[in-house]
Amino acid sequence: MKTLKIGVAGLGRLGLVHVDNIYKMKGVELTAVSNLDEQVNEQVKKKYNVPNAYSNYEEMLENTELDAVCIVTPSGYHTEHILLALEKDLHVFCEKPIGLEVNDIKKTITHIDKSDKVFHLGFMRRYDEDYLYAKEMIDSGQIGEISLIRSYSIDPIEGLDSFVDFAKKSPSGGLFLDMSVHDIDVIRWLTKSEVSTVWATGINKAAPELTSLNELELGTVTMKLNNGVTALLVAGRTAAHGYHVETEIIGTKGMLRIAASPEKNKVAVFNENGTVRPSSQHFPERFSEAYVNELNDFVRCIRESEQPEVSALDGLRGTEVALACQKSFDENKLIEIEYE
Repeated sequence: MKTLKIGVAGLGRLGLVHVDNIYKMKGVELTAVSNLDEQVNEQVKKKYNVPNAYSNYEEMLENTELDAVCIVTPSGYHTEHILLALEKDLHVFCEKPIGLEVNDIKKTITHIDKSDKVFHLGFMRRYDEDYLYAKEMIDSGQIGEISLIRSYSIDPIEGLDSFVDFAKKSPSGGLFLDMSVHDIDVIRWLTKSEVSTVWATGINKAAPELTSLNELELGTVTMKLNNGVTALLVAGRTAAHGYHVETEIIGTKGMLRIAASPEKNKVAVFNENGTVRPSSQHFPERFSEAYVNELNDFVRCIRESEQPEVSALDGLRGTEVALACQKSFDENKLIEIEYE
Protein backbone atom coordinates (compact mmCIF):
# COMPACT_ATOMS: atom_id res chain seq x y z
CA MET A 1 0.00 0.00 0.00
CA LYS A 2 1.46 3.32 -1.11
CA THR A 3 2.16 5.76 1.69
CA LEU A 4 0.03 8.87 1.27
CA LYS A 5 1.96 12.04 1.89
CA ILE A 6 -0.04 14.93 3.31
CA GLY A 7 0.80 18.54 4.03
CA VAL A 8 -1.07 20.65 6.60
CA ALA A 9 -1.58 24.37 6.01
CA GLY A 10 -2.32 26.41 9.13
CA LEU A 11 -1.15 25.51 12.63
CA GLY A 12 -3.74 27.11 14.87
CA ARG A 13 -5.73 25.10 17.44
CA LEU A 14 -7.55 22.97 14.90
CA GLY A 15 -4.55 22.72 12.58
CA LEU A 16 -2.57 21.16 15.41
CA VAL A 17 -5.39 18.68 16.02
CA HIS A 18 -5.21 17.57 12.39
CA VAL A 19 -1.40 17.41 12.53
CA ASP A 20 -1.56 15.08 15.53
CA ASN A 21 -4.21 12.87 13.92
CA ILE A 22 -2.41 12.60 10.58
CA TYR A 23 0.84 11.78 12.35
CA LYS A 24 -0.84 8.80 14.07
CA MET A 25 -2.51 7.39 10.93
CA LYS A 26 -1.26 4.16 9.37
CA GLY A 27 -0.14 4.30 5.75
CA VAL A 28 0.09 8.10 5.91
CA GLU A 29 3.05 10.43 6.30
CA LEU A 30 2.90 13.98 7.61
CA THR A 31 5.28 15.26 4.96
CA ALA A 32 4.98 19.02 5.31
CA VAL A 33 3.45 21.87 7.27
CA SER A 34 3.05 25.53 6.41
CA ASN A 35 2.36 28.40 8.76
CA LEU A 36 3.32 32.07 8.98
CA ASP A 37 4.91 31.67 12.41
CA GLU A 38 8.30 30.03 11.85
CA GLN A 39 8.74 29.35 15.57
CA VAL A 40 5.56 27.26 15.58
CA ASN A 41 6.75 25.52 12.40
CA GLU A 42 9.99 24.48 14.07
CA GLN A 43 8.18 23.25 17.17
CA VAL A 44 5.81 21.09 15.09
CA LYS A 45 8.61 19.89 12.82
CA LYS A 46 10.64 18.73 15.82
CA LYS A 47 7.74 17.20 17.76
CA TYR A 48 6.34 15.20 14.82
CA ASN A 49 9.56 14.68 12.86
CA VAL A 50 8.09 16.47 9.84
CA PRO A 51 10.51 16.47 6.87
CA ASN A 52 9.47 19.90 5.55
CA ALA A 53 8.21 23.13 7.11
CA TYR A 54 7.33 26.28 5.18
CA SER A 55 6.27 29.79 6.09
CA ASN A 56 4.49 30.10 2.74
CA TYR A 57 1.59 27.95 1.52
CA GLU A 58 2.45 28.28 -2.17
CA GLU A 59 5.99 27.16 -1.43
CA MET A 60 4.70 24.03 0.31
CA LEU A 61 2.63 23.19 -2.76
CA GLU A 62 5.84 23.06 -4.82
CA ASN A 63 6.83 19.94 -2.89
CA THR A 64 6.32 17.23 -5.51
CA GLU A 65 6.19 14.47 -2.89
CA LEU A 66 2.77 15.60 -1.67
CA ASP A 67 -0.36 13.64 -2.54
CA ALA A 68 -2.80 15.77 -0.55
CA VAL A 69 -3.21 18.88 1.58
CA CYS A 70 -5.23 19.61 4.69
CA ILE A 71 -6.27 23.28 4.67
CA VAL A 72 -6.80 24.86 8.09
CA THR A 73 -5.90 28.43 7.17
CA PRO A 74 -8.12 31.47 7.96
CA SER A 75 -11.56 31.14 6.37
CA GLY A 76 -11.07 34.01 3.94
CA TYR A 77 -8.26 32.13 2.20
CA HIS A 78 -10.02 28.77 1.77
CA THR A 79 -11.27 29.12 -1.80
CA GLU A 80 -7.92 30.49 -2.99
CA HIS A 81 -6.00 27.73 -1.25
CA ILE A 82 -8.32 25.02 -2.60
CA LEU A 83 -7.79 26.24 -6.16
CA LEU A 84 -4.01 26.39 -5.76
CA ALA A 85 -3.95 22.81 -4.45
CA LEU A 86 -6.12 21.54 -7.30
CA GLU A 87 -3.80 23.23 -9.79
CA LYS A 88 -1.02 21.09 -8.33
CA ASP A 89 -3.18 17.97 -8.81
CA LEU A 90 -3.53 17.36 -5.07
CA HIS A 91 -6.37 15.84 -3.08
CA VAL A 92 -7.90 18.42 -0.74
CA PHE A 93 -9.31 18.32 2.76
CA CYS A 94 -10.57 21.77 3.77
CA GLU A 95 -11.93 22.95 7.08
CA LYS A 96 -15.25 24.77 7.22
CA PRO A 97 -16.42 27.11 5.92
CA ILE A 98 -15.53 26.41 2.31
CA GLY A 99 -15.43 30.20 1.83
CA LEU A 100 -16.87 33.55 2.84
CA GLU A 101 -18.05 34.79 -0.58
CA VAL A 102 -20.72 32.95 -2.58
CA ASN A 103 -19.28 33.82 -6.01
CA ASP A 104 -15.82 32.64 -4.97
CA ILE A 105 -17.29 29.36 -3.72
CA LYS A 106 -19.21 28.79 -6.96
CA LYS A 107 -16.05 29.38 -8.98
CA THR A 108 -14.18 26.96 -6.76
CA ILE A 109 -16.90 24.30 -7.08
CA THR A 110 -16.57 24.50 -10.86
CA HIS A 111 -12.90 23.54 -10.54
CA ILE A 112 -13.63 20.85 -7.94
CA ASP A 113 -16.22 19.26 -10.24
CA LYS A 114 -13.77 19.24 -13.16
CA SER A 115 -11.05 17.62 -11.08
CA ASP A 116 -10.64 13.89 -10.51
CA LYS A 117 -9.17 14.55 -7.08
CA VAL A 118 -10.97 13.96 -3.79
CA PHE A 119 -12.41 17.04 -2.12
CA HIS A 120 -13.46 16.66 1.52
CA LEU A 121 -15.02 19.34 3.72
CA GLY A 122 -14.56 19.45 7.49
CA PHE A 123 -18.10 19.15 8.83
CA MET A 124 -16.97 16.83 11.60
CA ARG A 125 -20.37 16.43 13.29
CA ARG A 126 -21.35 14.11 10.45
CA TYR A 127 -18.61 11.79 11.71
CA ASP A 128 -19.51 11.96 15.41
CA GLU A 129 -20.95 8.67 16.71
CA ASP A 130 -23.79 10.39 18.58
CA TYR A 131 -24.94 12.33 15.53
CA LEU A 132 -24.59 9.25 13.32
CA TYR A 133 -26.73 7.26 15.76
CA ALA A 134 -29.41 9.97 15.71
CA LYS A 135 -29.24 10.12 11.90
CA GLU A 136 -29.79 6.36 11.68
CA MET A 137 -32.83 6.57 13.99
CA ILE A 138 -34.31 9.42 11.96
CA ASP A 139 -33.73 7.73 8.60
CA SER A 140 -35.28 4.49 9.85
CA GLY A 141 -38.42 6.36 10.93
CA GLN A 142 -38.08 5.66 14.65
CA ILE A 143 -39.14 9.18 15.69
CA GLY A 144 -41.57 9.69 12.81
CA GLU A 145 -41.51 12.88 10.74
CA ILE A 146 -39.31 15.70 12.02
CA SER A 147 -41.26 18.76 13.16
CA LEU A 148 -38.63 20.88 14.91
CA ILE A 149 -34.86 20.99 15.51
CA ARG A 150 -33.13 23.03 18.20
CA SER A 151 -29.36 23.32 18.07
CA TYR A 152 -26.87 25.06 20.38
CA SER A 153 -23.20 25.85 19.73
CA ILE A 154 -21.69 27.86 22.57
CA ASP A 155 -17.96 28.27 23.22
CA PRO A 156 -16.58 28.61 26.75
CA ILE A 157 -16.51 32.17 28.06
CA GLU A 158 -12.87 31.80 29.07
CA GLY A 159 -11.99 32.15 25.38
CA LEU A 160 -13.98 35.36 24.87
CA ASP A 161 -11.09 37.78 25.46
CA SER A 162 -8.92 35.82 23.04
CA PHE A 163 -11.64 35.99 20.40
CA VAL A 164 -12.01 39.76 20.87
CA ASP A 165 -8.26 40.14 20.24
CA PHE A 166 -8.56 37.92 17.16
CA ALA A 167 -11.54 39.87 15.82
CA LYS A 168 -9.59 43.11 16.05
CA LYS A 169 -6.97 41.67 13.69
CA SER A 170 -8.93 39.46 11.31
CA PRO A 171 -12.64 39.06 10.42
CA SER A 172 -14.13 35.71 11.39
CA GLY A 173 -16.93 35.98 8.85
CA GLY A 174 -19.39 36.65 11.66
CA LEU A 175 -20.84 34.44 14.38
CA PHE A 176 -23.26 32.65 12.07
CA LEU A 177 -20.66 31.77 9.45
CA ASP A 178 -17.93 31.05 12.00
CA MET A 179 -20.02 28.86 14.32
CA SER A 180 -23.61 28.24 13.16
CA VAL A 181 -22.45 26.81 9.85
CA HIS A 182 -22.02 23.47 11.69
CA ASP A 183 -25.62 23.60 12.98
CA ILE A 184 -26.86 24.61 9.53
CA ASP A 185 -25.11 21.63 7.97
CA VAL A 186 -26.49 19.23 10.58
CA ILE A 187 -30.03 20.52 10.02
CA ARG A 188 -29.76 20.09 6.24
CA TRP A 189 -28.19 16.66 6.73
CA LEU A 190 -30.80 15.37 9.17
CA THR A 191 -33.85 16.78 7.36
CA LYS A 192 -32.65 16.35 3.75
CA SER A 193 -34.18 19.74 3.08
CA GLU A 194 -33.02 23.28 2.36
CA VAL A 195 -33.56 26.39 4.49
CA SER A 196 -36.07 28.81 2.95
CA THR A 197 -36.36 31.70 5.45
CA VAL A 198 -34.33 32.98 8.41
CA TRP A 199 -34.83 35.51 11.20
CA ALA A 200 -31.74 36.34 13.28
CA THR A 201 -31.14 38.33 16.44
CA GLY A 202 -28.07 38.90 18.59
CA ILE A 203 -26.55 40.76 21.51
CA ASN A 204 -23.23 41.77 23.07
CA LYS A 205 -23.32 42.09 26.86
CA ALA A 206 -20.17 40.36 28.08
CA ALA A 207 -18.02 41.94 25.34
CA PRO A 208 -19.75 45.12 24.07
CA GLU A 209 -16.64 46.06 22.08
CA LEU A 210 -17.61 43.35 19.57
CA THR A 211 -20.42 45.60 18.32
CA SER A 212 -17.99 48.01 16.65
CA LEU A 213 -16.24 45.01 15.06
CA ASN A 214 -19.52 43.76 13.55
CA GLU A 215 -19.27 40.61 15.66
CA LEU A 216 -21.64 38.95 18.13
CA GLU A 217 -21.09 37.10 21.37
CA LEU A 218 -24.56 35.52 21.25
CA GLY A 219 -26.89 35.06 18.30
CA THR A 220 -30.18 33.27 17.65
CA VAL A 221 -31.87 32.21 14.43
CA THR A 222 -35.34 30.92 13.65
CA MET A 223 -35.47 29.02 10.36
CA LYS A 224 -38.13 27.50 8.17
CA LEU A 225 -37.19 24.70 5.80
CA ASN A 226 -38.72 23.79 2.47
CA ASN A 227 -40.32 20.68 4.01
CA GLY A 228 -42.04 22.77 6.72
CA VAL A 229 -39.63 21.93 9.55
CA THR A 230 -38.79 24.74 11.97
CA ALA A 231 -35.23 25.04 13.26
CA LEU A 232 -33.95 27.15 16.17
CA LEU A 233 -30.25 27.95 16.47
CA VAL A 234 -28.25 29.48 19.30
CA ALA A 235 -24.59 30.36 18.79
CA GLY A 236 -22.44 32.03 21.36
CA ARG A 237 -19.12 32.53 23.11
CA THR A 238 -20.22 32.75 26.77
CA ALA A 239 -20.81 29.26 28.22
CA ALA A 240 -19.61 29.43 31.83
CA HIS A 241 -19.46 25.64 32.21
CA GLY A 242 -17.40 24.75 29.14
CA TYR A 243 -17.99 23.83 25.49
CA HIS A 244 -21.72 23.34 24.88
CA VAL A 245 -22.95 21.69 21.69
CA GLU A 246 -26.47 20.29 21.89
CA THR A 247 -29.04 19.24 19.30
CA GLU A 248 -32.70 18.29 19.88
CA ILE A 249 -34.88 16.74 17.19
CA ILE A 250 -38.64 16.56 17.79
CA GLY A 251 -40.59 14.11 15.65
CA THR A 252 -44.18 12.94 15.39
CA LYS A 253 -43.35 9.66 17.20
CA GLY A 254 -40.64 10.76 19.60
CA MET A 255 -37.70 13.04 20.16
CA LEU A 256 -33.91 12.86 20.40
CA ARG A 257 -31.47 14.94 22.38
CA ILE A 258 -27.78 14.81 21.52
CA ALA A 259 -25.55 15.92 24.41
CA ALA A 260 -28.28 17.64 26.42
CA SER A 261 -25.56 17.98 29.06
CA PRO A 262 -22.05 18.49 27.64
CA GLU A 263 -20.54 15.84 29.88
CA LYS A 264 -16.80 15.17 29.69
CA ASN A 265 -17.25 11.51 30.69
CA LYS A 266 -19.43 9.26 32.83
CA VAL A 267 -17.80 10.28 36.12
CA ALA A 268 -19.80 12.05 38.83
CA VAL A 269 -17.79 14.06 41.37
CA PHE A 270 -19.09 14.35 44.94
CA ASN A 271 -17.45 17.20 46.88
CA GLU A 272 -18.16 20.48 48.70
CA ASN A 273 -19.97 21.73 45.57
CA GLY A 274 -22.44 18.86 45.70
CA THR A 275 -22.73 16.35 42.89
CA VAL A 276 -20.88 17.57 39.81
CA ARG A 277 -20.65 16.13 36.27
CA PRO A 278 -17.51 17.54 34.58
CA SER A 279 -18.12 19.20 31.20
CA SER A 280 -16.18 19.15 27.95
CA GLN A 281 -14.08 22.31 27.84
CA HIS A 282 -13.22 22.72 24.15
CA PHE A 283 -14.06 21.39 20.69
CA PRO A 284 -10.98 19.14 20.25
CA GLU A 285 -12.09 17.28 23.37
CA ARG A 286 -15.79 16.96 22.48
CA PHE A 287 -15.23 15.92 18.87
CA SER A 288 -11.86 14.19 19.14
CA GLU A 289 -13.04 10.95 17.55
CA ALA A 290 -15.02 12.76 14.86
CA TYR A 291 -11.88 14.59 13.73
CA VAL A 292 -10.10 11.25 13.44
CA ASN A 293 -13.03 9.68 11.60
CA GLU A 294 -13.30 12.42 8.98
CA LEU A 295 -9.60 12.20 8.11
CA ASN A 296 -9.86 8.43 7.92
CA ASP A 297 -12.72 8.89 5.48
CA PHE A 298 -10.64 11.36 3.44
CA VAL A 299 -7.82 8.81 3.13
CA ARG A 300 -10.30 6.02 2.35
CA CYS A 301 -11.82 8.09 -0.45
CA ILE A 302 -8.37 8.72 -1.94
CA ARG A 303 -7.47 5.03 -1.86
CA GLU A 304 -10.82 3.89 -3.24
CA SER A 305 -11.17 6.75 -5.77
CA GLU A 306 -14.49 7.89 -4.27
CA GLN A 307 -15.93 11.24 -3.35
CA PRO A 308 -17.17 11.64 0.26
CA GLU A 309 -20.82 12.08 1.19
CA VAL A 310 -20.18 15.64 2.35
CA SER A 311 -19.65 17.80 -0.72
CA ALA A 312 -18.56 21.24 -1.85
CA LEU A 313 -22.25 22.00 -2.48
CA ASP A 314 -22.91 21.36 1.21
CA GLY A 315 -20.27 23.98 1.92
CA LEU A 316 -21.91 26.46 -0.46
CA ARG A 317 -25.34 25.96 1.09
CA GLY A 318 -23.95 26.40 4.59
CA THR A 319 -22.32 29.69 3.64
CA GLU A 320 -25.43 30.93 1.81
CA VAL A 321 -27.64 30.28 4.84
CA ALA A 322 -25.12 31.74 7.29
CA LEU A 323 -24.81 34.91 5.19
CA ALA A 324 -28.59 35.17 5.08
CA CYS A 325 -28.62 34.95 8.89
CA GLN A 326 -26.08 37.77 9.09
CA LYS A 327 -28.12 39.85 6.66
CA SER A 328 -31.24 39.24 8.72
CA PHE A 329 -29.46 40.47 11.84
CA ASP A 330 -27.91 43.49 10.08
CA GLU A 331 -31.19 44.58 8.51
CA ASN A 332 -33.48 43.42 11.34
CA LYS A 333 -35.88 41.57 9.05
CA LEU A 334 -36.95 38.17 7.80
CA ILE A 335 -34.81 36.97 4.87
CA GLU A 336 -36.06 34.62 2.18
CA ILE A 337 -33.27 32.57 0.60
CA GLU A 338 -33.20 32.03 -3.14
CA TYR A 339 -30.80 29.41 -4.47
CA GLU A 340 -29.48 29.61 -8.02
